[in-house]
Amino acid sequence: MSSKSKWEELEDWMDGQQLPKGFDIFRQSDWIENYVRSMMNKALPAVSSALNPASSNIVETKRYVILTYPLGESADLSAIGLVVKEDRVKLSGIAGKSDETIKLPKLVLPRSCHAEYDGAVLKIKLRKRPSSKRVHHATIHGL
Repeated sequence: MSSKSKWEELEDWMDGQQLPKGFDIFRQSDWIENYVRSMMNKALPAVSSALNPASSNIVETKRYVILTYPLGESADLSAIGLVVKEDRVKLSGIAGKSDETIKLPKLVLPRSCHAEYDGAVLKIKLRKRPSSKRVHHATIHGL
């Protein structure tokens, strides 16, 4: 059993490669590590904040997905747009904020959407999409 880490094994392998001119930078493990770390730091916060804004809250019941989103007391409901897809909800026209897309934990029936504003919080209730009961019995063919 080798006492070297996977990273050390990669470094040893890179040292033994006959890389074309200009590829010497790939032998510098610090450069690769820093590059990967910076790309992950740039990509992951953007994705997670775009799909699950910190201000939204999602609760699941047996039949429903319930999303609450604080709008504040001065929200102009006529300016706010609500678009529901099977897997996400998009809110637009909120004063001082850009459009927000919120990924849902389960597929829903978009037409079942019931949205209420209580003076401070928007509550969106969506019925979960039932699982399909249809099956197909396939024939297995031999060669």
